[in-house]
Amino acid sequence: MTTPEEPGSGPGSDEAALEVDAAATDAAAEVEEDLDELARVSQERDEYLDALRRLQADFENYKKRMIRQQTEHLERAAVALVEKLLPVFDTVDLAIAHGGGEEVKQIWTALFDALEREGLERIDPAGGAFDPTMHDAVAHEPGDGSSEPEVCEVMRAGYRWKGRVLRPAMVKVKG
Repeated sequence: MTTPEEPGSGPGSDEAALEVDAAATDAAAEVEEDLDELARVSQERDEYLDALRRLQADFENYKKRMIRQQTEHLERAAVALVEKLLPVFDTVDLAIAHGGGEEVKQIWTALFDALEREGLERIDPAGGAFDPTMHDAVAHEPGDGSSEPEVCEVMRAGYRWKGRVLRPAMVKVKG
């Protein structure tokens, strides 16, 4: 009596097993290729993302640098304008000292107040201690020798712009 052949045990079963093995090998190779492609694309994505982040940081630094440069430029322009106006203040001070009227004082006050709101300070140290960083001593008067040198007369007022000395006060020092 003949028994039916079990599946996979006949002459065609070796060929079928080889075909299945070949298909599995081809599928594994395709999966490996896909994984390699995925790794390559992932690495490329990371490189582009890093490049974008660097570009964004560079742009932010550029914007900050431009704002800082513009601010410095405006500040230098303001300082230059104020320095050009200092002789006007000197002239008005002389006019007031030589009997200039109330009108001259009003004009001086209006101009100075406008600049003072922006950061101009007058250095007028009469009676105060001599400070070589803010005062330019052009005359000396002997003192009693017991105290620090002090300003006894202001010959020309000095000015500061936002805390920085534009022009030291020209003074006569006692002591």
